Amino acid sequence: MSEDDINMEEYPTEIHEYLAAFEKSLVSVDEMLETMMSVSRSELLQKLEPLEQAKLDLVSAYALNSMFWVYLATQGINPKEHPVKQELERIRTYMNKVKEIADKKKASKLDKGAASRFVRNALWDPNPENETISKTPAKAKKRK
Repeated sequence: MSEDDINMEEYPTEIHEYLAAFEKSLVSVDEMLETMMSVSRSELLQKLEPLEQAKLDLVSAYALNSMFWVYLATQGINPKEHPVKQELERIRTYMNKVKEIADKKKASKLDKGAASRFVRNALWDPNPENETISKTPAKAKKRK
């Protein structure tokens, strides 16, 4: 018997594709972790801006807690009833706050001086010369 035949006997054939996809995902996560672990954390943080540092910390915490969630599920423990659920929700709220801050940074900024000049020039401003002409009474018709 080949190794595939032995593996196929250990679990139902219907889930073989799911397990293969799961294995590919685990390999991908392992590669990412090796990449992150190849550079020291302090060296990595020095190269990043504070907002990027916060993103890295949040993603790391979320990934770790997600892996713990999966571990609990594999041990037959319902992770929805475990404190890890509240921790994941807490991390998500901070991720949303960081996203809002990043979006505010990307938003276009208003140049108040330019805006006021634009509005001032767009509105009709009568010249003092025109006012004197328009304020003089029109010639009255002579009555006979």
